[in-house]
Amino acid sequence: MYKDIFKALREASLVKNNLNTRKINHKEVPIPQKPYPEDAQLIALPEPDYLEDKEVSFLELMELRSTIREYSERPLTMKELSFLLWCTQGVKMVLPAGATKRTVPSAGARNAFETYLYIDKVKGLEKGLYRFLAFEHALLPVDTGDDVKERLQKGFNKINMYDASAVTFMWAAVLDRMDYAFGGRSLQYLYLDAGHVCQNLYLACYTQEIGCCAIGHFNDEELNRELGLDGEEEFMVYAAHVGKIR
Repeated sequence: MYKDIFKALREASLVKNNLNTRKINHKEVPIPQKPYPEDAQLIALPEPDYLEDKEVSFLELMELRSTIREYSERPLTMKELSFLLWCTQGVKMVLPAGATKRTVPSAGARNAFETYLYIDKVKGLEKGLYRFLAFEHALLPVDTGDDVKERLQKGFNKINMYDASAVTFMWAAVLDRMDYAFGGRSLQYLYLDAGHVCQNLYLACYTQEIGCCAIGHFNDEELNRELGLDGEEEFMVYAAHVGKIR
């Protein structure tokens, strides 16, 4: 059964099935970021230009980067969170047709992810669910209710790690952005792009003495529901817990 599904996905992703996209047919260009209410109270993050730059040996970075699953109670700072968000989805240049150059590579510069965050321990921020607005380099509060941590917890299997982390990154794909340019090859590129994003998070965390653990084994239905995603046009792809190293 699984091999049949795999074969069907492979067939759909072949380049020969990638030639009748919306881009070729001059259809409407998808917007590069989900809209938000005009009266939303955004939380500005420290500008990337003012973040402290730490000199790190590239070979040291490659050798010592590791997965950290235990975190201290110490909170992250706003500057540290800003740094991690800039390194994973920072916008460097806006291009035509909904494309953007960012701090991570993306197929066709489509950058089809929205970054959601459960923030538990960050100085100056209320606990809750937020969305990162990459173009504004700001946070949009989504849900700061008392039970949001408990509701999101249902989506993760390693509860101890989720509970201990300072921030949980959740990357959700907006399929339309990738489908516009790549049609049947979109899913393949989305998952490749997710790896680029999370690897940048690992490397950025190491330079700040922050631990990071990528999460691929999560409950898709629970997280899609809590993030307000339909599971078809928008859906969870990847997650990661981060926190100060013990």
